[in-house]
Amino acid sequence: MTARIDKTVVSGVFSLDGQDFDVDNNVWLVGDDSEVLVIDAPHRAEPIVEAIGGRTVTAIVLTHGHNDHITAAVDLREATGAPIWFNPADRMLWDVVHPDAAPDSELAEGTRFEVAGTTLTALHTPGHSPGSTCLHAPDLNTVFTGDTLFCGGPGATGRSYSDKPTILSSIRSRLLTLQGDTVVKTGHGDDTTVAAEVDNIN
Repeated sequence: MTARIDKTVVSGVFSLDGQDFDVDNNVWLVGDDSEVLVIDAPHRAEPIVEAIGGRTVTAIVLTHGHNDHITAAVDLREATGAPIWFNPADRMLWDVVHPDAAPDSELAEGTRFEVAGTTLTALHTPGHSPGSTCLHAPDLNTVFTGDTLFCGGPGATGRSYSDKPTILSSIRSRLLTLQGDTVVKTGHGDDTTVAAEVDNIN
């Protein structure tokens, strides 16, 4: 069976500088009817477990360490038995949310995941956070960008540990070099394509 991409949206709270904001997060599931890889674990594990639907989870891959992308990671690991992959450059963000737990494996440039006959490769794209990482699935003509690239341009750089020149450099060197028709599946909001975002990167 060919790998497919499923999406579930989980709503919750995003904390910034002592203020809380309501936010909807995209969770991406790549796999088939038997196994699946989960990208990001926001807010609550229950809706993600429901979307998994009893499939074997091969990995929980976190695109970066902001709380609205990792809050449910430990609960999801407990529910599925799957390892959490996380870029250690964002460990200071992880430790705020999960001071008594640790990720299982280090996510780094070039890390490869095999699921349902397709391959996803990690692209380290710092800027939104130091450890921000995208996943490229060329067989599916898709890149999962977390909060690095959105429909309309780069991710926000107003948080601590973020940097605008760095995120723009990451997008130009790692994402805009992909084929123009590559579908961009983001951490929030709608899909876009690499070609559609070229003019939005200044």
